[in-house]
Amino acid sequence: MSPTKTAIRVIVFMNSFLHILISVLFFPFFTVNEYVFMVQARGIQIRENVKNIGAQVLEQVVRGAYSINGTDYSYDFNFSESDAPPTTYLPEGFTYLPSQVCPEKLPSMKGRLEVNMTEISLEEVERFSLEREPSMAPGGFWKPTDCLPRWKVAILVPFRNRHEHLPILLRHLVPVLQKQRLQFAFYVIEQGGTEPFNRAMLFNVGFKEAMKDLDWDCLIFHDVDHLMENDRNYYGCTDMPRHFAVKLDKYSYMLPYNEFFGGVSGLMVKQFKKINGFPNAFWGWGGEDDDLWNRVQFANYTVSRPQGDQGRYMSIPHHHRGEAQFLGRYTLLRHSKERQKVDGLNNLNYFPLVSRSPLFTNITVSLSRKLAPIADY
Repeated sequence: MSPTKTAIRVIVFMNSFLHILISVLFFPFFTVNEYVFMVQARGIQIRENVKNIGAQVLEQVVRGAYSINGTDYSYDFNFSESDAPPTTYLPEGFTYLPSQVCPEKLPSMKGRLEVNMTEISLEEVERFSLEREPSMAPGGFWKPTDCLPRWKVAILVPFRNRHEHLPILLRHLVPVLQKQRLQFAFYVIEQGGTEPFNRAMLFNVGFKEAMKDLDWDCLIFHDVDHLMENDRNYYGCTDMPRHFAVKLDKYSYMLPYNEFFGGVSGLMVKQFKKINGFPNAFWGWGGEDDDLWNRVQFANYTVSRPQGDQGRYMSIPHHHRGEAQFLGRYTLLRHSKERQKVDGLNNLNYFPLVSRSPLFTNITVSLSRKLAPIADY
């Protein structure tokens, strides 16, 4: 590679970095934290690209030194970080008996998925899904019939005023979970009233209501705008606690920070009970997933993540529509350990309105601070 081409590539990377900075100044639709993450991720990406450019220049120099009369002699150049070691998925045509437990690495799990963000009505998604799988029961309950489900998984989706996004998620995710041969159901926990959005408290409500239906093995806490890009990102209960959404497109497919636990995460039911669920005191955007990470660490659990590109997600573009950030989150996070015993599943009160749709169970609740009183700690 010539020095001129190298300089051009560096300029291109710097331009992309400047593009994000300009976006921060002139298009402040996202939260400040999201932009910080985006800038941080792009900075890491640029550093890695510059490192690779340097490696490529070195390769050209070394190849020149190892070339005699125009003949290149073998030299191993492997500068890129290797992906996860290959895993064995069952081959096409593999058969198993209905009396056997469903395998975790099925032939139907092909890997990279096409992500379709085209808006569609909920009625259309329901019709398509039921035509493809008539065995789905009201509330979105489904289990395989060609093998015994290895895991029973409740998918909890916190929700308010995102009616165009929910059908996109269901159209995308329902077939994936069926290919993974999981027994599952979707719970959409919808916040009513005028209080700031409380994602964590909605998850606690969803957990309590879901456990009334079935003895679930684990829970997936799933934002409505996150679409997985790889169907080998297995939503079974293996290796939980687990953070699934490791590489998000809006963060340039980089993990913003090591303790990041947002977007899509999962815990076993017994683990969720042990850590007293999510905190209820986070009113507005931000902080509740960091508090959950703290609770998991205090319980001496280790968070796992999918390897390589399995943890890639695309985020449906949106604005927070007036939902404010929670400015008091840093104070609460400093006292995570003390609050864990008094703020969570054990101080939660609520009055739900439950209804069953063809693809999910809707749980509507009006939340207020009085519903989760906190004693002194």
